[in-house]
Amino acid sequence: MSVQDTLRRLPLVGRLDPSAYVVYVGFLLILAVFAVVLRDDGFLTASNLLNIVQQTAPVTIMAIGMVYVLTAGEIDLSVGSVVAVSALTAAVVMREHHWLLGVAAGLGAGVVIGLINGALVAYGRLPSFLVTLATMGLLAGVARWMTNLQSVPVTDATFTGLFGSGSLFGIPSLVIWTVLAVAIGHYVYRETRFGAHVLATGDSPRAARAAGIKVDRLRLKVLVLGSTCAALAGLLYFGRIQGARYTLGETDLLTVIAAVIVGGTRLNGGTGTVVGALVGSLLMGMLNNGLILMGLAVSEQMIVRGLIILAAVALTLREPQR
Repeated sequence: MSVQDTLRRLPLVGRLDPSAYVVYVGFLLILAVFAVVLRDDGFLTASNLLNIVQQTAPVTIMAIGMVYVLTAGEIDLSVGSVVAVSALTAAVVMREHHWLLGVAAGLGAGVVIGLINGALVAYGRLPSFLVTLATMGLLAGVARWMTNLQSVPVTDATFTGLFGSGSLFGIPSLVIWTVLAVAIGHYVYRETRFGAHVLATGDSPRAARAAGIKVDRLRLKVLVLGSTCAALAGLLYFGRIQGARYTLGETDLLTVIAAVIVGGTRLNGGTGTVVGALVGSLLMGMLNNGLILMGLAVSEQMIVRGLIILAAVALTLREPQR
């Protein structure tokens, strides 16, 4: 009898899925390793840990939206490009108008892109993988065209304070955005009819339709939600670095998907966790931070991150033997 079988025979443990907790155990192990190895480099200082949370805030916001998309059985590959387009749209509008109009324009761009993706998937009967792959490339080109590869600075202190460098009662605004997004995302996912419909649709679209769920409309909604979260992430990047550029978000897609999957959301739908996505996102940020403090080259960082993600995915998503 294996150790896993023995554990399953124990009270409570037998009713738990060990793979669901791999990300939490892995997070603590990696934190412990870095705490020992980098004890003289300031890894465990409050300022460094806070910096990790702030750096991962945009990825966390995108990961929350991706939880809904993947749980519903879809995928959105265009989120990184949405980040750049939304940030640039906000920046261009804010050149001549109030920052509130810029925020509305940036979020509006995300909603429109989500509507286009969602309509093609839900009513055009096209695979979300191919639709968002196409819009990913299209939007990357749009981002480059919008300002002719030039960055656009922001000088409005109110905007940068709310969306990047400010704080409230000593708590950085990016931390506040993270807490609010996770709290709202978790509540909607676990406690509302919409969240239940997302889970049911991802588990079995046919059964969901039989139960009266408007599956096509729901697919549209989750893709709009995912794109809107990416647009908000773009505004957070814009506010933090005080400028928008076409390169914003271009490397985030794999990080977001890795954070969500490592956190316990399944690629084939029907299962997900917003809290797990938060932990997965922080895990990715902690890895980046720790590997940089260790002085590893970029190529070495990529190799280590890849191996750790592969190990986590193997433990959480391993198919049962048939």
